[in-house]
Amino acid sequence: MNTIEKLTEIFKEFPGIGERQAKRFVYFLISRDKSYSENLSESIKDLKKEISQCNECFKFFLLNSNKGKLCEICASPNIDSSTLMIVEKDSDLESIDKSGIYNGKYFILGGLVPIVEKNTNKRVRIDGLLERIKKDGKNPTKDGQVLKEIILAFSLNPQGNHTDFYIRNQIENIIKPLNIKISSLGRGLSTGTELEYSDNDTLKNALKNRQ
Repeated sequence: MNTIEKLTEIFKEFPGIGERQAKRFVYFLISRDKSYSENLSESIKDLKKEISQCNECFKFFLLNSNKGKLCEICASPNIDSSTLMIVEKDSDLESIDKSGIYNGKYFILGGLVPIVEKNTNKRVRIDGLLERIKKDGKNPTKDGQVLKEIILAFSLNPQGNHTDFYIRNQIENIIKPLNIKISSLGRGLSTGTELEYSDNDTLKNALKNRQ
């Protein structure tokens, strides 16, 4: 396998990128001068150095002045600790957070549960989620709040619906004794909609009409 083929295979691992697009990326890099490639390489290295992952919600965040183990959302004293929204990935969290319609806690599952999959624990953070619910449901935060509602916020497609069903089954025995409500995003999102591409009004309606 030559260098062009190796790079093509790497780019194909990017979300939504097929072989044709991957090859276009490779030939684009070939057409640029050496300084461009060197700058790109250094930026990728810096990205790994300057990014950390939140110990609580698993969001990737820039270290900058924050040298702690929590992202800016989880570390905020103004967060509503009574709600926990479970999303698939960082870009979903970012879309909801930027909309300004939700002020609670988050948990990034790390993916969706495949419809046919035996080793689910290797695909999503289900064990971490169960521990998080137990902790937040029993231990009050500094403002005296405990977890009262879990919101499942997944894309409205077959895999997202399957993940919703799977999570509900996994947490059912935990949330009942703790009297925690569970809801899913309601009308506002069209079937097949990817959460990260939804506009603010759509997200607002989906959150408002959760059930």
